[in-house]
Amino acid sequence: MTAPAAPHTPPSFQEMWRDLLPLGRHRGGGYRRHAWTAADADCRAWFRAQAETRGLRYEVDRNGNQWAWQDADPGAAAERTAVVTGSHLDSVPDGGAFDGPLGVVSAFAALDELRRRGVPRTRPLAVVNFGDEEGARFGTACVGSRLATGALTPQAARALRDADGVRWADAVARAGVDPEGVGPDPERLARIGCFVELHVEQGRALADTPHPVGVASAIWPHGRWRFDFLGEANHAGTTRLDDRRDPMLTYATTVLAARKKARQAGALATFGKVDVSPGGVNAIAGRVSGWLDARAPDEETLADVVAAVEEAAQARGRRDGVDVTVLRESHTPLVDFDHALRDRLSALLGGAPQLPTGAGHDAGVLSAVLPTAMLYVRNPTGVSHAPAEHATEDDCVAGVRALADVLEGLVSQA
Repeated sequence: MTAPAAPHTPPSFQEMWRDLLPLGRHRGGGYRRHAWTAADADCRAWFRAQAETRGLRYEVDRNGNQWAWQDADPGAAAERTAVVTGSHLDSVPDGGAFDGPLGVVSAFAALDELRRRGVPRTRPLAVVNFGDEEGARFGTACVGSRLATGALTPQAARALRDADGVRWADAVARAGVDPEGVGPDPERLARIGCFVELHVEQGRALADTPHPVGVASAIWPHGRWRFDFLGEANHAGTTRLDDRRDPMLTYATTVLAARKKARQAGALATFGKVDVSPGGVNAIAGRVSGWLDARAPDEETLADVVAAVEEAAQARGRRDGVDVTVLRESHTPLVDFDHALRDRLSALLGGAPQLPTGAGHDAGVLSAVLPTAMLYVRNPTGVSHAPAEHATEDDCVAGVRALADVLEGLVSQA
């Protein structure tokens, strides 16, 4: 824990955004801020600098999540609990600039706005950067918040490995986090009265409306499944088509089946990652592994879609002489955000629209143990997890004002 230093004049939203923008930028304009890499370390150093510039109390918890605390004034009611805001700074491969960072930059800017307004510090306020939200490197999303809430066990986290075989435990240890000390953090979570996460909209629901900011109503249940297709490696130029046990055929059919089953059910299903062995241009694959991301409005629909995709894979596998195994790697149940909190936020923002989403967030994980809510800033492109992800400066500033209005209302609540 770092004691707060004397605050300096904090940078504006635009200045913070400008300083963060080049960190982890990859060719083509996307970002590779994968968890526990050099780019992630640069982002974490940026977060600490923002905390210290503002004289906030900086600390890193047992799971590697970063916190910047503005404590309540002496004499404030002891039973009042903290209001926390923030998001994450890591990215998907070649992701956009806004997913995650917009929520962290806006959180610092909103605290600055509250100071300018002279809002009394009747409740503690904090900004948080949750570690490894995207799961891009180790395959499990929201690792920092899942560990804190107990949704991910320390043993399971320590067993994670990236594509190069690097253990999660070794990666966090190199960053100064003790892998043997990770796990549930009930004492810290007990201090938090509510968590509000601002995020760029991942879609175009607000794009054609006059509203720059919306409120999340729910997060669809979703998960990740690994499909392994085991056939027989062979020569592409000498093996007759009828003699092949080609797992690529089974995989391709399964991808098409996922699209069809999701469309029929009003759900979403995507194979976005594939690994082929041995991977030769002139070789028939011996093994293909594909990762299914599936999301649906309710648990029953999600289960039905995944079961239908697996059934299609097994049926095609029998035809191709390919063995198919399926492993669920993660699952997040339906998150119906706290009704009282989300309605309060909508009212504080003059009746801002409430929107469901299929995207998972740390706010969704935390909702299992404390009241959480989300704000969305309008995204005119509707693109997310790609460089074209965008929000205008005017809408970002509107998002900061909206978050400040929300935080002021919450810290003033008796």
